[in-house]
Amino acid sequence: MIAAHTLGSLPTPSLILDEARMLRNVSRLRRHLDGLGVALRPHLKTVKSVEAARRVLSRGHGPATVSTLKEAEVFASAGVRDILYAVGIAPQKLSRVLALRATGCDLSIVLDSPEQARAVAKASRQAGEAIPALIEIDSDGHRSGLPPDDPAVVAIGRILQEQGAALRGVVTHAGESYGAVGAEALAAFAERERFAAVAAAEALRASDLPCPVVSVGSTPTAHFARYLSGVTEVRAGVYVFFDLVMAGIGVCTPDDIALSVLTTVIGHQKKRGWIMVDAGWMALSRDRGTANQAVDQGYGVVCDIEGRVLDDLIVTSANQEHGIVALRPGSSATLPDLPLGTRLRILPNHACATAAQFAGYEVLPADPTAPLAHWPRFNGW
Repeated sequence: MIAAHTLGSLPTPSLILDEARMLRNVSRLRRHLDGLGVALRPHLKTVKSVEAARRVLSRGHGPATVSTLKEAEVFASAGVRDILYAVGIAPQKLSRVLALRATGCDLSIVLDSPEQARAVAKASRQAGEAIPALIEIDSDGHRSGLPPDDPAVVAIGRILQEQGAALRGVVTHAGESYGAVGAEALAAFAERERFAAVAAAEALRASDLPCPVVSVGSTPTAHFARYLSGVTEVRAGVYVFFDLVMAGIGVCTPDDIALSVLTTVIGHQKKRGWIMVDAGWMALSRDRGTANQAVDQGYGVVCDIEGRVLDDLIVTSANQEHGIVALRPGSSATLPDLPLGTRLRILPNHACATAAQFAGYEVLPADPTAPLAHWPRFNGW
């Protein structure tokens, strides 16, 4: 009963990280991509922690992906030397990009319009520093980017190369893969993602423009890609912790989820079949990512303090600081007897959103003889 003995004295709600599960998840994806001969560029937006990043990154210093310049600044100060800022660049942020590059960090950026390219080229000329940029390709209609056959792809490449910046390559993210279910559907999405990025790269090269980097990635496609010819690197983030959304589409199982929220039973509404806990949406987040999946997990799946899933018990509703635990609709299970003060752990729908509610991880070390650790994490932009 290591977890019960270790976690029993923590305040609730607290964010619990199972290091052994995390390391297992990290090794799983690295082995898969090593077998395909492609580099991994982990996305650190999920962990937002220097201690966690050291266990995720190759040799601890990169390559890495981030979603905010604050992430880039924190990880660069911790020694990460190769960072991709994978959100479309705003011209006002280019001074921060240049400042980071001046520290010796090879920070690259993403864009998908001639206007952005001209702004980056102008800033590069003024600073005497060629900012490296990747052109974002839309592989699934999920968000930003250009279709691979859009003439603007080559036009943007020319602006970057000829006006003072540097064209580093192309990047895409198959975010719609989160709606695909099962190995075959996910493998097909991975090929769709690969094909779009490689087609754009070939268009640039056919126009005598460089394209050294062909970057693809999402946690689902990274795990189910079978063929990555033409791709140089894969990005993924939530794979480090996994969550119920990933379990719902078949990327992992609940036993792979490394993150949970420790909570305490604070009351009962017995006539309603409710158990009240002190983890509401301020701890669990408002994310309802499983609502449209085959199994709706409410605001999270309930486990005992050891992390064992309790049959059909979920957080069915959440207020700011109250969670309502009940049997899922239609269940034939029996509501367990959970007295006042019982400690429980909630598996999250979306690891990134839940982790963002906390200032740090309470870590169950991979070494069962080691004491509980605390890894600070950060938020902000």
